[in-house]
Amino acid sequence: MLKKLSLDIQQQVERGISILRQGGLVAYPTDTVYGLGASASLPQAVKRVYEVKERPQNLALPLLLADASQITEFAESVPPIAWLLIHKFLPGALTLVLPKSNSVPDIISAGGITIAIRIPAHPVPIALVKGLGTPIVGTSANLSGKPSPLTVEEVYSQLDDKPDLIIDGGRCLGGKESTIVDVTGEIPVVLREGAISKEELKQVCGSIASGEGD
Repeated sequence: MLKKLSLDIQQQVERGISILRQGGLVAYPTDTVYGLGASASLPQAVKRVYEVKERPQNLALPLLLADASQITEFAESVPPIAWLLIHKFLPGALTLVLPKSNSVPDIISAGGITIAIRIPAHPVPIALVKGLGTPIVGTSANLSGKPSPLTVEEVYSQLDDKPDLIIDGGRCLGGKESTIVDVTGEIPVVLREGAISKEELKQVCGSIASGEGD
């Protein structure tokens, strides 16, 4: 269950929503690690995320949603196994790779046909998405290839003042990145094992495969 935001955090979130609306970048705490967000509906803002992270633009970016009801807007189709995983693990540390819908800008999917989606179990990104009215990019607030930050200090040490706002929500309690599962084929494929183990996934899926990046 998501906890309520303190007045201080609520004020930071409201400022963050305003910045995101104007095409700015906001770093924020999640249930896993600190994320770097931009409005998914503003391609120029998403481009800045790639630039700030020094991330190659052929690597797709994940989307953070506020609620499972939004998934069908950004995924062309959602197979039954995906819904089982959604009901079991979301909100939480699971990122699902699904066939993308036409509403997803190519700069987010790196021109590919899939989209990675997560609903975090943390009130700050949920409040940002709800206030903005559109998903935000859900990539970690680090330089590409460097460790994912768990504190505001670690965000600053890598990105300096490049984000327009860093929301200080204290240390991220999860400490591990989300587990990424591709559910576009017959058998789910773990692309990255993170906070949710393959054993936990198997209890829901029955059979599960490991991808090259796992």
